[in-house]
Amino acid sequence: MDTLRHLIDGFGVAFSPINLLIAAIGSFIGTVVGLLPGLGPINGVAILMPLAFAMKLPPEASLILLAAVYIGCEYGGRISSILLNVPGDAGAIMTALDGYPMARKGLAGVALSISAWSSFVGSLVATLGIVLFAPLLAQWALSFGPAEYFVLMCFAFTCIAGLMGQAPVKAALAALIGLSMSCVGLDANSGVYRFTGGDVHLSDGIQFVVVVIGVFSISEVLLMLQEHHSNAGLVTQTGRMMFNLREMAHTWWSTLRASVVGFGVGVLPGAGATVASAMTYAMEKRLIDKDNTFGTGDIRGVAVPEAANNSAATGSFVPMLTLGVPGSGTTAVMMGALALYNITPGPALFTQQPDLVWGLIASMFLANVILLVLNIPMVGIFTRILNVPNWVLVPGILAVSSVGVYAVHATTFDLLLMVALGLMAYLLRKQGVPMAPLILGFVLGPLMEQNLRRALSISNGDPHILVGSPITVGLWVCAVSVLVVPMALRRLAARRAAAA
Repeated sequence: MDTLRHLIDGFGVAFSPINLLIAAIGSFIGTVVGLLPGLGPINGVAILMPLAFAMKLPPEASLILLAAVYIGCEYGGRISSILLNVPGDAGAIMTALDGYPMARKGLAGVALSISAWSSFVGSLVATLGIVLFAPLLAQWALSFGPAEYFVLMCFAFTCIAGLMGQAPVKAALAALIGLSMSCVGLDANSGVYRFTGGDVHLSDGIQFVVVVIGVFSISEVLLMLQEHHSNAGLVTQTGRMMFNLREMAHTWWSTLRASVVGFGVGVLPGAGATVASAMTYAMEKRLIDKDNTFGTGDIRGVAVPEAANNSAATGSFVPMLTLGVPGSGTTAVMMGALALYNITPGPALFTQQPDLVWGLIASMFLANVILLVLNIPMVGIFTRILNVPNWVLVPGILAVSSVGVYAVHATTFDLLLMVALGLMAYLLRKQGVPMAPLILGFVLGPLMEQNLRRALSISNGDPHILVGSPITVGLWVCAVSVLVVPMALRRLAARRAAAA
């Protein structure tokens, strides 16, 4: 009853005219920022945080604005993934696997609308989870130490190997390339420069924006030019703009499962939307993809990662609010906003600042409704990008990509590196090597290395810490099962076919 009373008080805060307007503005800005490849929610929140403080907004209004931008970015990241095969952020990588093939079939409107709906469901489920289970889940998250996080990353990589169905070796190769790229730069522990070749431009490592735009945007432009030259494979929009009730029913249970699993992953500090979308996509592919349609334009392959990454993004507020530990990079920036107002997040926040906490939670419900209402009618506007001729679209993509990359360090080296990565990705894609595992390997590599080092430091170098708890043992069993069971089933099926 206390929870319900606090939530009602929170809706009183969220429904105030100024906070309602701020939530609407933040949702729109977040969608636009998420649409632009390479920016992502961290940049959107970081840009607006000092602006909100300079405008002297009260702390609850500032948090409502930043939370709306965060959730809006998760919605917006799917747009360029589906229409251009260029993920807006790391969480939208998996959406491109089926979203872009749907766009190539003339179903861009359906893909955009079902992704908006599944994003709404995922974020709504996670917000309900915050209301009902935040204290309990915070205690569960505390049981994850460095060893558990390392094994969780290993499990994520085994899921990646299974994403491509009949081409796990190529997927594993792409993941290894991504892991090797993540090792470039300054070693945080020893202070030694690794794999830089003596080039000062690589001392900070390879930036995510450079990799994602080079691997996806530049290679996609080269493929577009090739396909245009051969008069094949052009993306067009035909037919309806909205999903129908049959398609909603077809994706419903997958969306719910992905929302619940995504929320659980989001509660773990540092796991984030990227891990959630990869794990749920692999999970659903093994559960329901009997005809191997995932990766070819299956509508469930669009709904699942979108539900998961939005649910995980919302779930990352749990450790921030209850433990004072950032659940993601974006919530780490939001903790900086709280510090500007001399507010310390943690267990006492729920009793010392109930209006702030419950106003924020209530505003998430409102922001999701606003984003759904905003995104569904704009599907037709988004799909008009497909009507732009290639002679305009290709230079436009190159211009936006180059500006986004140059803005990171303001050096031409990043532009040259972007082109080199694009050429490499183009050649790999021509050989059937998928790019999603490469980006996931690049994103998860630093987290994997840091947690392995922390675990071994705790145990004085004893590797038994990696199997020293029920959680690690359970995750290792799951990881081995993901690799072994499909191979065993394929061999069994082959033997039955030979016997028949």
